[in-house]
Amino acid sequence: MIRPLLALALLAAATPALAQALIVRPGETWLFTLDHGDPAHPRKVEATAAPARGEMKVSVRALFGTTMTITNNSTAGYTFQAQLIGADGKAVNARSCGAPANNQPALESWPQKAAAVRIGGFKPAKGGRC
Repeated sequence: MIRPLLALALLAAATPALAQALIVRPGETWLFTLDHGDPAHPRKVEATAAPARGEMKVSVRALFGTTMTITNNSTAGYTFQAQLIGADGKAVNARSCGAPANNQPALESWPQKAAAVRIGGFKPAKGGRC
């Protein structure tokens, strides 16, 4: 009985969940603000919605694996953490390049098909986008 519990603990440590993360499923679009680097006040919107000043917009699509578009309508660019959540509920860390400032969209694409993308851990970008 102890071995299965140990295995679960090791798996949880290998892919830690992001605190206060936003989970976006394919076909969804969300607007949110940031509070201490975490998504705050998220609300699901139509894909055509535009982020107000200080908001971010994120959309996920099942296209060529998993594709995510993120638009940051603030004066500061951000890096962030992303995790792909599989149909089995397991999360794996994914490479993300960041959300540039001034309402410029960024496109992230991963070859894996994901049931959802979890984003969080936003930090001000230093230098380049990736």
